[in-house]
Amino acid sequence: MINRQKMIVGIVALFMFLGTLTGFFTESPSVQAASSYSTLQNSLNSIVNSSLSGTTVSVTVRKASNGEIIYSKNPELGVTPASSLKVLTAAAALDTLGENHRFLTEVLTNGQVAKGTLYGNLYLKGTGDPTLLKKDFDHFASILANRGVKRLSGHIVGDDTWFDSDRLSNGIAKEDESYYYAAQISALTLSPNTDYDAGSVIVEAKPSVNGRNAKVTLTPATNVVRIINKSKTVPKGNRNTLKIQREYGTNKIIITGNVPVGSAGKKEWIAVSNPTAYALDVFKKSLAAKGIKFVATSKVLRGKTPDNARVLIAKKSMPLKQLMIPFLKLSNNTHAEHLAKQMGKVKYGEGSWGAGLRVMREYASSIGLDLNQWDFEDASGMSHANKVSSSQLTLLLQKVRKEPWYGTYLKGLPIAGGSDRFVGGTLRTRMTTWPAKGNVIAKTGTLDQVSSLTGYATTRDGELLVFSILTQNYRTSTVPTLDRMATAIANSKRN
Repeated sequence: MINRQKMIVGIVALFMFLGTLTGFFTESPSVQAASSYSTLQNSLNSIVNSSLSGTTVSVTVRKASNGEIIYSKNPELGVTPASSLKVLTAAAALDTLGENHRFLTEVLTNGQVAKGTLYGNLYLKGTGDPTLLKKDFDHFASILANRGVKRLSGHIVGDDTWFDSDRLSNGIAKEDESYYYAAQISALTLSPNTDYDAGSVIVEAKPSVNGRNAKVTLTPATNVVRIINKSKTVPKGNRNTLKIQREYGTNKIIITGNVPVGSAGKKEWIAVSNPTAYALDVFKKSLAAKGIKFVATSKVLRGKTPDNARVLIAKKSMPLKQLMIPFLKLSNNTHAEHLAKQMGKVKYGEGSWGAGLRVMREYASSIGLDLNQWDFEDASGMSHANKVSSSQLTLLLQKVRKEPWYGTYLKGLPIAGGSDRFVGGTLRTRMTTWPAKGNVIAKTGTLDQVSSLTGYATTRDGELLVFSILTQNYRTSTVPTLDRMATAIANSKRN
């Protein structure tokens, strides 16, 4: 009995020894990667343990060259990504629509022009362009006027049927609906300036005369919203307490509070209710400004363009490769949702969130991502119900480097410390010194109790690393911690 026991012990010891030798000669890639970045591991562990205690966190750092994980903390934990989700939206859009995809807007009619009068309706048909500006409508009006149109006998009809009639994605909070970042989505819409916050109007309130209401201006001017001005101009030195909000479910914009003489006042980008009506209202003003008159029975309506209508004017938007700059640099939520619906329309003939998100999931699956670790109900990241792991986000960023459109994709991401808004974007005031400045290129994400940073970092050795840091349910902002971690990654080198 004793001899059998000794024999068993000896055999176990032999296998353990052989296992040690095997490990010595055939060390796994993950161990090699970990050992080559042990200093970085220690730095990140120290930051996580000291600054993210009690916070829901998922962190993954990979080598961009081969996807090897060199650091992880809860890598497969699903966390709300906020706008880091846009890295998937952008990739799916570039792959599905193509870098040269353009949105088309047309002006059509079912009538004829005779002696300066257009007999018939004038149709303004959109296919989702989020970059239309008032100057585009002015240009349309100029062309019509130059072609001899002086009067319209029919109606102005807005055709937004390219997309479905759902205007807001799931997860939009009631208190956010007033603002540009939660604007309604329509196939026919308008942006107030070249940030291209589609579906919003810029409302600016400035001091007037002491004791009187603030002076309010709208950009662009529109009658689709109604201003309720309850503000008051007060003497210089008082506190500026102005608030500008749209009343829920209406187009009433209510301005309250005090604005001191000599102050800058306040400016807000306010989302309109019914972007189609907004676009039509501004278009009608452009027509009127060019001297085109309307008969008493002319109306502004929403409807579908008849098949027999002929195109008078057609405008194509900037290509998608150019749109990636304002979309990703400024983290434009409306662009994300427009792209989702456009993907659905192009691939499945349905301009809906259901179809668009299906395309995004199919793209993710096609490059080998695990859909079990992705759960999202919008394309912008606005919903708190969205969940994804840092492992999957870094794998996505590693995979897209093989795509033909990767250069466009990378160019769209914010660059740490880049002072220009269309270079640094949402990172222009973050990580403004070496080694992170210019070496961290990443997508930010921010919601209440959620902060994320997902992107690329070039190390001191010149190696490109992919990282994703997702944080949620924190007591104080984790943004400084995210920046410390990204800086540590950029400052790292192989041992």
